[in-house]
Amino acid sequence: MQGRLVPPEPKRFQSFPRSRWRDEFPIAAAAGLDTIEWIYDAYGEDANPLASDEGISELQRQSQMHRVSIESVCADWFMDFPLVGIDEAMARPRWRRLDWLMRRCATLGINRVVVPFVDASAIRSERDADAVVNGINALSGLIDETDVELHLEAALSPVEFAALLGRIAHSRVKVNYDSGNSASLGYRPAEEFAAYGKRVGSVHLKDRKLGAGTVPLGTGDTDFAALFEALAAVRYSGDFILQVARGAEGDELNWTRRNVDTARRMLGRLGSI
Repeated sequence: MQGRLVPPEPKRFQSFPRSRWRDEFPIAAAAGLDTIEWIYDAYGEDANPLASDEGISELQRQSQMHRVSIESVCADWFMDFPLVGIDEAMARPRWRRLDWLMRRCATLGINRVVVPFVDASAIRSERDADAVVNGINALSGLIDETDVELHLEAALSPVEFAALLGRIAHSRVKVNYDSGNSASLGYRPAEEFAAYGKRVGSVHLKDRKLGAGTVPLGTGDTDFAALFEALAAVRYSGDFILQVARGAEGDELNWTRRNVDTARRMLGRLGSI
């Protein structure tokens, strides 16, 4: 996850690193990472290279130079400007921003946008669910045009999330599964995957305690063995984005290396993904 390869921006846990985004490419390569999930947020929107053709050219240059791809964008902009809980007039320009972001991703060859519906942007009512269904369904044509998938990250229960997905027509609207968030909410991988496992298109690897915050991998309540078994059962073939707890500031490279090793050991024990 972008922003975790360099020291955090002042008073921010996860954000676009306005002045140091170029530094992340060599650090990612040195840590053994294949890809960075890019962040598009309100904090960095005026400095984000995704917003200009010149910036995209520089992204391509950095990616090719260090052999670190960018295949996904986490659209944290919608954490500050939620798509739900607002009236239609306020919602329209925000849905247009998602349209714009998908088109920018297509220019760079990015194949998915993760849209968060958690915390301040969580789906809390039937009205919110209707707004999400209508807004996403309206983008079906753009998904085909841009070849950019939408992956929804939500705090809904397995039954509620499955019901929401059942109302969304396009097969390339998928689930972004966040292992830490699910553990914090007390959800079990077996129940989640029984409800919507075939729609899981991307995974954020994270560990959290029940009802609490992020902790180092393997020290929280995430049932990684059950998760990897569930992923194997649906023949998941996507990547894994490390969205792990931060280590000591200034030690990001070594901390990332340790997390990469931990994640690979977890995957290696299962041997079926």
